[in-house]
Amino acid sequence: MREEFKIQKDKAALLVIDMQRHFCDPESSFFVPDSDKLAQKLKVLVDCFHENNRPIIFTRHIDSDDEDNLMLRWWSEKIREEDPMSEVAEVLEPNQDTTVIKHQYDGFLHTDLEKILHSKGVRQVVICGVLTNLCCETTARSAFMRGFEVYFVKDGTATFNHAMHEASLLNLSYGFAVLTTIKDVVNTINPE
Repeated sequence: MREEFKIQKDKAALLVIDMQRHFCDPESSFFVPDSDKLAQKLKVLVDCFHENNRPIIFTRHIDSDDEDNLMLRWWSEKIREEDPMSEVAEVLEPNQDTTVIKHQYDGFLHTDLEKILHSKGVRQVVICGVLTNLCCETTARSAFMRGFEVYFVKDGTATFNHAMHEASLLNLSYGFAVLTTIKDVVNTINPE
C-alpha cells in the first residue's frame, strides 16, 4: 500500500530516542526489559549511518524544573541532566553525534530537532529507541506532522510489555510511519 515510501540514503537521518542508562541499566527503577540488549542491536544501525556519513541524532529526556511539569507529576521520578543515569548508553558512542535534550515525550517540542534536520537536508527519519509507546511513538507522529517521512524500526524499539509495543506499531503503521527492521534499514543504507 505504501510502495512509494522507501528509505533513500541521501535523505535519511537516524533518530535514537532516549537510550539512556535510566532506561537501559538493569539496576535502574525505570529499566525497560531487554533495552540493554537493544542498545547492542542499535549499535549496528549507528555504525551503518556513520559508515555512510548520514546524520545521527540522539535524544536525552531530562525533566524540567517547572512547577507545572505534568510529566514529573505523572511519573514522579525526576531525570536530572547531571545524573550519570541520564547519559546515553556508552555502547552507542553518542559523543560523535548531535544530542538533543528534550523535556517531553515529543523530541520536536521546544527543541531544535526540526531545525537540525532541515539544516542537514533530511527529509526522512528512521526512529529507534525507548519507549515504543511513549517517546518513540510521539516523536514519530510529530515528525510526520512536520512533513518528514517516518520509518519506525519495529525491532529497534522497546517498552514495558508486548501489548503496548504492538498497539503502537499498529497505530503508527496505519497513519504515520512505515514499519521496518534493523536488517532492512542496514540493507537499504548500505547495500551489498
